[in-house]
Amino acid sequence: MNGQETISPAIKAGFKAMFQYVTMGVLVISGDGRIALANPWAKKLFGYQKEALNGQLVEMLIPDGFGKNHVKHREGYFKRRRARSMGYGLSMSGRRKDGKELPLEISLGHYLPGEGQLALIFITDITERTRSSEEFDAKVRERTLELTQSLAREKGLNEMKSRFVAMASHEFRTPLSAILSSLSLAESYRKIDEEEKRYRHIQRIRASVKNLTGILDEFLSLDKVEQGKVELLKEDFDLCAFAEDMIEEVNGMLKAGQHIDFDYKGQRGIFQDKKILRNIFLNLLTNAIKYSAEKQAVHLDINAGKKRAVIEVRDEGIGIPADEQKKIFTKFYRARNATNIQGTGLGLNIVKRYVDLLDGSINFLSLAGQGTTFTIELPLDQGL
Repeated sequence: MNGQETISPAIKAGFKAMFQYVTMGVLVISGDGRIALANPWAKKLFGYQKEALNGQLVEMLIPDGFGKNHVKHREGYFKRRRARSMGYGLSMSGRRKDGKELPLEISLGHYLPGEGQLALIFITDITERTRSSEEFDAKVRERTLELTQSLAREKGLNEMKSRFVAMASHEFRTPLSAILSSLSLAESYRKIDEEEKRYRHIQRIRASVKNLTGILDEFLSLDKVEQGKVELLKEDFDLCAFAEDMIEEVNGMLKAGQHIDFDYKGQRGIFQDKKILRNIFLNLLTNAIKYSAEKQAVHLDINAGKKRAVIEVRDEGIGIPADEQKKIFTKFYRARNATNIQGTGLGLNIVKRYVDLLDGSINFLSLAGQGTTFTIELPLDQGL
């Protein structure tokens, strides 16, 4: 039977006032699932006009994918009829005439007018409530994420502060102690025949001051990079000649019997930031020297093509333990086999940041006790 046959004039009159003025959707559904009556608010809610809903299956107001389950629920409800209050977990999605879905909350009732069983459905649009709830949930998630990140940053800063204090107490104390002791000894050598001893201690003071200057330079470099204050100033220069100058600069750091093997292939003229490249070369070469023993060689190989340069710095030193290699570019991190060797744990972190600034990449291969090879690939603009 359809909706027009099941609803008597008396019942229609009884519901008329409520249907016309209540500010929620109201549907009367017959036992076969057809819409017998729909009030103006329900028509507006679902985007229908006049009597377009009357006689239609209620499933037309249910999104695809839910219709079949809804039929089972509807049939089950008419077999076991009971009132269901608004706000008692009866939330579902509705489908407007234009296909858009909207969140709804419903309550159910039933009655038997004599000519058949009917269900009475009250419908409330909870779009704004849902939106407010979603916005609140989103703000809670956002705030939770901010707090989590803040705590992680604070934890990271505390760890870095601890590392810095430990590093500074060691790295600054050693050269300062050397300076003080050398000054005291140098002052005691006043005779002409003690000039050589005095000169040796003056050289020791110079080396210690240079070491302190290097530590401070690393901190300043890191601070500039982290604050985004490093500007790229590219220029044309001869990469081969530049590398030879860098080798000459670090020659004074070589231990007894150490030497640097240099091999260059490809074009010489490039267009890059010379100052940043100098810091990269200086860090990698001094590390290779520092972590290698006497009489061991350091290798510098460069292959410069038209579009990129591959720079390789290889040593035969202590290497990096396999289980610590993933942390090697972390600030203040030093491998366990390097704790007795002077260093801040900042050099490789700075190198990585500089390489990133030049849009390059850095990789390494290392075996504990056999040495380490750092490979840098840099894009090259038009050279000389």
